[in-house]
Amino acid sequence: MNINTLKIAAAGAALAMATGCSTMGGSSWKNNEPPPPANPNFAVEMNKFNAQFPNDKATKYEDLSLNYNNAKKLDERGNCHDLAQHPVVIVLTLDAAGKVTRTTTDVDSKKAECFRQAYASAQLPPPPFAPYQKPIRLR
Repeated sequence: MNINTLKIAAAGAALAMATGCSTMGGSSWKNNEPPPPANPNFAVEMNKFNAQFPNDKATKYEDLSLNYNNAKKLDERGNCHDLAQHPVVIVLTLDAAGKVTRTTTDVDSKKAECFRQAYASAQLPPPPFAPYQKPIRLR
């Protein structure tokens, strides 16, 4: 595999849907909701994430951190899922201890802001190096 293929594979794995128990039933949004505006700063954060690969430790950390996120149901803080129909991708910047030091979302919306607040004080397992960029796709 070449480096670009590995980066794409790593990004795909990292953006795997964070599953949770929240449902979208009873939501206040309509099915024809327009997509929110893109965040121009998001590409910079994704480029930082992609630059972390290929790296076996980072690849293993992606699985570990996603499983941790799902087990702790971090995405359910603040009931953000029900604020809009469109998914949000968030990039968490982690320090050496796994504490979130910055959050960046792919879009600017009320739902994205809710997720930024929900993850602002999150604690994940310590990453293999710091700062570490951790993207998560949230429904």
